[in-house]
Amino acid sequence: MDAVILARIQFASTTLFHFIFVPLSIGLALLIAIMQTMYVIKKDEVYLKMTKFWSIFFLINFAVGVVTGIIQEFQFGMNWSAYSRFVGDIFGAPLAVEALFAFFMESTFIGLWVFGWNRLPTKLHLACIWLVSIGTIASAFWILAANSFMHNPVGFVMQNGRAEMNDIVALLTNPKLWVAFPHTVFGSFATGAFFIIGVSAWNILRKRDIDLFKRSMNVSLILGLVAGLGLAFTGHSQATYLMHAQPMKMAAAEGLWEDSDDPAAWTLVTNIDVENKESTHRVEVPYLLSYLAYGKFEGKVEGMNTLQEKYVLKYGDGNYVPPVKTTFWSFRIMAGTGGVLILLSSLGLFLSYRKKIEQSTKYLKIMVFAIFLPFIGNSFGWIMSEIGRQPWVVNGLMKTADGISPNVSAGQILFSLISFSTIYTLLGITMVFLFIRVIKQGPHEKPKDDISTSDPFETGGVEYAAK
Repeated sequence: MDAVILARIQFASTTLFHFIFVPLSIGLALLIAIMQTMYVIKKDEVYLKMTKFWSIFFLINFAVGVVTGIIQEFQFGMNWSAYSRFVGDIFGAPLAVEALFAFFMESTFIGLWVFGWNRLPTKLHLACIWLVSIGTIASAFWILAANSFMHNPVGFVMQNGRAEMNDIVALLTNPKLWVAFPHTVFGSFATGAFFIIGVSAWNILRKRDIDLFKRSMNVSLILGLVAGLGLAFTGHSQATYLMHAQPMKMAAAEGLWEDSDDPAAWTLVTNIDVENKESTHRVEVPYLLSYLAYGKFEGKVEGMNTLQEKYVLKYGDGNYVPPVKTTFWSFRIMAGTGGVLILLSSLGLFLSYRKKIEQSTKYLKIMVFAIFLPFIGNSFGWIMSEIGRQPWVVNGLMKTADGISPNVSAGQILFSLISFSTIYTLLGITMVFLFIRVIKQGPHEKPKDDISTSDPFETGGVEYAAK
């Protein structure tokens, strides 16, 4: 393999692994804040136990996520120095704000929240976890502000071979940012919700703390359904945006080589022949692609062959068609998981309303494995978004092959790839071990003789509620 391929593999592996933890942190932080709010309002000890039990997963996940984020930063400096130099002036502002404001707010208020049980006034302590949740969402916003520039460069001028920011308002009002941000946040909410639903289902099947886990599941099912519907609507907004800003990505996501008919049909499945530039045996849904692209049941979509000719005239000789099969199937896996999330959440709320959730063994078993659905959807959504942008690392400005470090050899990248993968494997094993240990232990309080008021996760709620 050459250096470009290895650098891309390393970027994909570090980013995908890090992206396991980010959405889970965002989703869990919101649900924990909701549970603690319900405890403060209702003064019901079950909600306090729920808050403290799920917070253990959040803290473990947050700690491991920080480590994976640091490792991800290393590979930018090592493998992508040309790219870093090109976009450094643009990325500096949003990434600095993310670190100095959003992440600082998260870490500060996590500390205050963890060690503030029975020390801070009740409402102030509750405000801490809400600020943590807001901080996690704000972090996603600033990271996506930087990432959106790669898809739709705005607010810059070219000087000395670099993109230099001249309009931060344009950067923060980037249309790509405002379709990607809500979609990412809803995906994160679904991740946290389905994690709690799955763990709760596992415990309900084993008749452990049924009241606590049924309440945890009910709260999470509501958020899961809201998140699923949010993903559907924001996903439609992204498709409409792609038609104007990245039509080649949209065409690749449809396996569309030639211009479509008017109205355009959405392809459910097809056999993609990259060598002959054709897609055969298409199973289509009439009118749907026109609606996804334009919000109405009319309008044709340009194919990759037409767009390739236009791009050659605009950018010069080269292949501007992204990996079609990867883009096509990633989009369908992402969309499919979103539909399943809506279906499972709706079914769970129906069973809960009928008070049959405890007896629905098949549903509970499915929900244990459904923990992985949002992770699959998030990962393939990212793959579709980034692979569909190829061959550009910054759309229309810099090709991926021009962004790698010129003085780093393929052997050096391979060594760091193996090293980072080993570290990630160890971190993953550690996190899974800790999660399983906490799940098996359950939300049980220690005997009163063992309780220390210095331990924020062992104190009861009487003193806390009295404040």
